Amino acid sequence: MNVALRAMCSLAALARGCRPAAKPCCLCWCCCCSCSWLATRGSEGGPGKKPPEPGHEPLLLDGDAPPTLEEIQSWGQSFDRLMRSAAGRKVFRDFLRGEYSEENIMFWLACEELKRETDPDAVEEKARFIYEDYISILSPKEVSLDSRVRETVNRNMVEPTPHTFDEAQLQIYTLMHRDSYPRFVNSPLYKALARISAGSPGGATSGAAGGATSGAASGATTGTTSGLAPVAAPAPATTDKDGAQ
Repeated sequence: MNVALRAMCSLAALARGCRPAAKPCCLCWCCCCSCSWLATRGSEGGPGKKPPEPGHEPLLLDGDAPPTLEEIQSWGQSFDRLMRSAAGRKVFRDFLRGEYSEENIMFWLACEELKRETDPDAVEEKARFIYEDYISILSPKEVSLDSRVRETVNRNMVEPTPHTFDEAQLQIYTLMHRDSYPRFVNSPLYKALARISAGSPGGATSGAAGGATSGAASGATTGTTSGLAPVAAPAPATTDKDGAQ
């Protein structure tokens, strides 16, 4: 009886588009809130197999040279440079994970992967996964989009293309740039990588400051010395005036 009931529930759930969890939290998984049958209904690499989440690649792949100190320091000068660097994206993602906003860069990376896809069937499938993971209001990884962009995405999902999420991707990119990036640059994580001591100016800054200080001190000393004579000059005049009286 239990087997028959589960079978009936399974068919009903599939008809509604519900996705059972790989590890159901209840006997009848058709009502389980964490269902994901699309991720497991196919064989390894077959239709319905959910692609691995982007951004899980190691910091350095085989054959890749480690980022130079100059490259790491450039991440603090330009958000674009940070996001163009595979190692930079990995470090930034680690930082966002600590801020509980890792879904933003995960969504951005998923959109980049979608843009590289050329197979129409794969495009439709990946677009659906992206929507379910990052756009759906039921997803725990939903990204923050305004209503206009969300409506645009909903219209684009009627016929998904590699550019279905372009507006949403740009909005999330801008959000990371304006909100998370400044905190990342000032974080202990980045400063340790870039070897920047908190409150300690760099050599160029110190040199410039030293030159300015020397010049200012020299100018101030010269100005003060040259200005003392005119100040002292009226003293005899005052004495003469007093003597005349």
